[in-house]
Amino acid sequence: MSRGTDGAEARGAVAPGEDAPGAAGVGTGWRPDVLGDGFEQRTLPLPGGAEATLVRHVPSVAPTGPPARTAVLYVHGFVDYFFQRHLAEAFAAAGHAFYAVDLRGYGRSMAAHLRAGRDPNLVEDVAVHAQDLDAATSAVRAAGHERLVVLGHSTGGLVAALWADARPGRLDALVLNSPWFDLNEGWLLRGPATRVIDAVGRFAPRLPVGRLHPHYGRALHAGTGGEWDYDLAWKPHEGFPVRAGWFRSVRRAQRRVRRGLHVGVPVLVVASARTGSHTKDHPDVLTTDSVLDVAHIRAGAQRLGDDVRFVQVDGGAHDLALSPPPARERYLAEVLGFLAERLG
Repeated sequence: MSRGTDGAEARGAVAPGEDAPGAAGVGTGWRPDVLGDGFEQRTLPLPGGAEATLVRHVPSVAPTGPPARTAVLYVHGFVDYFFQRHLAEAFAAAGHAFYAVDLRGYGRSMAAHLRAGRDPNLVEDVAVHAQDLDAATSAVRAAGHERLVVLGHSTGGLVAALWADARPGRLDALVLNSPWFDLNEGWLLRGPATRVIDAVGRFAPRLPVGRLHPHYGRALHAGTGGEWDYDLAWKPHEGFPVRAGWFRSVRRAQRRVRRGLHVGVPVLVVASARTGSHTKDHPDVLTTDSVLDVAHIRAGAQRLGDDVRFVQVDGGAHDLALSPPPARERYLAEVLGFLAERLG
């Protein structure tokens, strides 16, 4: 999603609120969301018949009154979707409007993706998610908010960082929660194996090359002793098969970050204070980042631009918003404090 390439990839996005040519069932506006009271969703038609889904927290958006000055758009990670009601409520309590996007192939947008014969959560190139963010941010801006903040988690953080670099002037601040800036593996997989998959992914893009370990998801979900209830069809513990073509595009995107970006707005990057094992269960799975390596996040943060703040949270999980207290409150305080300081 580098400059000079993803502009072409994102060209032709349908303006939010318009129907895509021949898109049945699209353009009906906001409708009740799976999260229930206080949340609504709408379909965002994308080029080629793809769909993303925009979710809004109705009390914070105030559709019958003046729009909040600042809107926050949340972008989820891999094997994920937006379900964190408490996150929306925290931003609403601070006076911000809250939106979230389920990218094409994920969560609320998965059914259309599967009907088109595609694999859950996977695209040929993660750069295509620039179209999803173009449509989502245009819809948020059209609601009348003066300022826009994009908040990306994990893979969503990688996508959001590259999108912000390639779209100067589109947002006012960028917040990244444990962004996926590198592969959490040893030198063999990060180097020689990546080069092999780069070649294989070109000719056999659907070849399975891995999947998530289940211990992090099991620690989160209420059905296996965790705190959070979410749809296991959309966010299964064992994830979805990772295929060579998608993985190839992720590694190329991460290489782009390592070469250095020029995000021209204030950036906050937040990570756990410690890295935990991502391959096996352990007692600290929810008080460490047990998916990514914190050192990789720190290194990537230094390459995002000239105005970047990096903060680590003791006792934080991979998704800091799902950390146990008090780390969860510390994370939210850091984000809200940053926005108050930098946006007024």
